[in-house]
Amino acid sequence: MELRHLRYFIAVAEELNFTRAAERLHMAQPPLSQQIQHLEAELGFQLFRRTKRTVVLTEAGQVFFEESQKILLQVDRAIQLGKQTSRGELGQLTVGFVSSAAHNVVPAILQAFRTRCPAVKLELHELTTNEQLQRLRFGRIDIGFVRPPIEEDGINSEIVFREPLIVALPETHYLADRAVVELRELSAEPFILFPRSLAPGLYDPIVSLCLQEGFSPIAGQEAIQMQTIISLVAAEMGVAIVPASMQNFQRTGVVYKHLQEPSPIVSIALIWRDNPTPAVQRFLQTARDLSSLQY
Repeated sequence: MELRHLRYFIAVAEELNFTRAAERLHMAQPPLSQQIQHLEAELGFQLFRRTKRTVVLTEAGQVFFEESQKILLQVDRAIQLGKQTSRGELGQLTVGFVSSAAHNVVPAILQAFRTRCPAVKLELHELTTNEQLQRLRFGRIDIGFVRPPIEEDGINSEIVFREPLIVALPETHYLADRAVVELRELSAEPFILFPRSLAPGLYDPIVSLCLQEGFSPIAGQEAIQMQTIISLVAAEMGVAIVPASMQNFQRTGVVYKHLQEPSPIVSIALIWRDNPTPAVQRFLQTARDLSSLQY
């Protein structure tokens, strides 16, 4: 028995007229009658009582009709869910992100994706770039926001956000009233730095910028979260060069200043494995759409 046989039967059962059912199914009446007869033979019981003028369901036919409707509803639901999943509109997506990305591109992309695909459940994890790469390799996250560069076989990356660097100072700092700060004026200050091993794409531009101005930054403290770096600046443990979007993280005791020197550009990139799922593809497209508006 095939699904089409159930559809033929249901059409006749609802119409109780072979001619009208055939018209509804866009087929001739004789083949429809033959299909119902074949179905009855396969089932081993009669579905309809037929006279020259009427067609009625047998008692067994009524029960079969009710159960067949449930089956087709379930099949139609399965088809719909399958289509939604194939389009990336259903399922679950596990997303990693570096802490600094939470203050720039991540909120906008998550909001846009939830609007486009509200049935996809998002599971978010704040992780360093290295942690995301490790989890991505083992399938523990589906996609991640990291600090490039990324050069690993089987892992794709695409930049979705770019921004300059600024300086974060304690509000008691003697340069806190300046509109713009010269980097060389901070050469004797202890710097709160992000470990190079965790994000060379952020560490290297900061150190290179200082070297261009004639000094190597004094490493006062290291922290793996941008929020922690800003908190240490507020505690007057040192100064920090941070992505410009950290201005969105307002912390009492900290002021943000633009640098007089031309700033290098640092980036946020998305990473994902080869052969992405439909949900990952939809997430990527959402990010690309927003990135094109940004640039």
